[in-house]
Amino acid sequence: MSKEFDLAALLAERGAERYELHSRYLNHQLPRMLHTIGFDKVYERAEGAHFWDADGADHLDMLAGFGVMGLGRHHPVVRKALHDVLDASLADLTRFDCQPLPGLLAERLLAHSPHLGRVFFGNSGTEAVETALKFARYATGKPRILYCSHAFHGLTTGSLSVNGEKGFKDGFAPLLPDTAIELGDLDALDRELRKGDVAAFVVEPIQGKGVHEAPPGFLRAAQELLHASGALLIADEVQTGLGRTGDFYAYQHEEGVEPDLVCVAKALSGGYVPVGATLGKDWIFKKVYSSMDRVLVHSASFGSNAQAMAAGLAVLSVMENEGIVAHVRRVGELLFSKLRELVPRYELLHEVRGRGLMIGIEFGRPSSLGLRSRWTMLQAARKGLFAQMVVVPLLQRHRILTQVSGDHLEVIKLIPPLIVDEADVNRFVTAFTAVMDDAHAGGGLMWDFGKTLVKQAVAQR
Repeated sequence: MSKEFDLAALLAERGAERYELHSRYLNHQLPRMLHTIGFDKVYERAEGAHFWDADGADHLDMLAGFGVMGLGRHHPVVRKALHDVLDASLADLTRFDCQPLPGLLAERLLAHSPHLGRVFFGNSGTEAVETALKFARYATGKPRILYCSHAFHGLTTGSLSVNGEKGFKDGFAPLLPDTAIELGDLDALDRELRKGDVAAFVVEPIQGKGVHEAPPGFLRAAQELLHASGALLIADEVQTGLGRTGDFYAYQHEEGVEPDLVCVAKALSGGYVPVGATLGKDWIFKKVYSSMDRVLVHSASFGSNAQAMAAGLAVLSVMENEGIVAHVRRVGELLFSKLRELVPRYELLHEVRGRGLMIGIEFGRPSSLGLRSRWTMLQAARKGLFAQMVVVPLLQRHRILTQVSGDHLEVIKLIPPLIVDEADVNRFVTAFTAVMDDAHAGGGLMWDFGKTLVKQAVAQR
C-alpha cells in the first residue's frame, strides 16, 4: 500500500539530489553549465528581491527569473489570492460556461491600454506571441511577419520564426517565411511593406538581447507605414510590460503609439502560475471569431484557469495600491545614474543604457596595453567571456545574481524585481565597483577565471 503524498518529506529526503536528478532526467547541459561557472548553488528559501542559500547567506536577485518575479518572490497579496481561489473550490475549466475571473482580469488589463478591446489568455509569453501572429495573419489575409534582428519572441515554432538570433534557429528548419530588419530601419520596413504580403511587424520596444531601445520616433513612424499598407503593429511586452521600464507598457514612452496587438506574460503571473495574454483591437478578435462555427478556432487547454487569473488580478492590484510604476521610475533612475557615473572611471566599461529597471551594462575594448592584450585574448576565444567574468564574481564574492544579456554579447542585463529599494541599488553598485576595480587591476582571481573560460571555450570548438 502506497503511503500518503507528503511534499515536505519528499523534499527533505530527495532535495539534495537536485543536480543529479536534473542531469539524469532533464536538460543535462544545464547542470554542466552551472557547475562550470560556479553557479551550482543550493537555494533554500526566498522572499521579495532576496533568497538564501543552504548556508543561510543572503543573495540579491537582479535577474527576477528572467523578469517573471516582477513583485519579487512570495508577495503576500498574491499568495493570499491563490490560497483564496483554491479554498473557493470553483468549477474551473468546464469549457462550457463563462467564469468571472477571466473577464475581470481582461477588464483590468485593458484599462491600461484603452485603445484595445479584447484579450486572449494563454499560458506563456511564447504562446501570447503565437496568438498575435495567428490573429494578424488571419485578420489581414497576408502571410508574412516582419521582425527585428536580435529579437527574442519565444522558442516555439511560430515565435522562433521571428527570432532574430540564428543560434536559436539552427537545426529547426523549416520555419515560417518571415523577414528580419534592423531595429530603427524605417527604409527597410518600407521596402518590405511595398511587396504587399506583410501581415504585421512584431517588435520589442526595448530588446531583451543587448537592451537596445527603439530609436525615438521609430515606433510611431513604423505604425503609420504599417497601417498605410494594411499591416498591423504587434508590441511584444512580455518582458518590458507591467511597469518594467517605468510606464505600464514600454510602447507608452512614445506618444501616439497604439499597437494593434500587445503580448504580455512573465510578471503577470506573480511568479506563481504561468499566464500569457494577447490584447488586441476589437475588430481583429471579431474577425478571427467571426461565427459560432469558429468559436474554438484558437484556444488553450489551461488558458483562463482560475489560479492564473487570480494571480494576475492580485498582481495588478498590488501594482496600483503600492505605486509600482512610479517606484520603478524613481529607483531605476537612481540605479541608472549611479552606473552612468562609473563609465568615465573604467576603460573596460563602454556604455550603460535602458529604462526603468531594465538596464544594460556594455563592456568594450580598453585603451591601455595590458588590459587590451587580456581583452583580445578573451575575444579571440569567444566573444562574451568578459561579461561572464563579471557575472561570476558578482555571485561568488558578492552574492548578487545577474546574467549576460545574450550569447556572444559583452553586455550584462539587470532586470531585478520591481520592488528593489535604494539599499539594494547601493549594494549592487558597491559590488559592481569592486569587481571592476579588480578587473582593471590587471591580475587576481578574475583574470585567472578568464583563463579558465578561454580554455573551456577553445575545448568546445
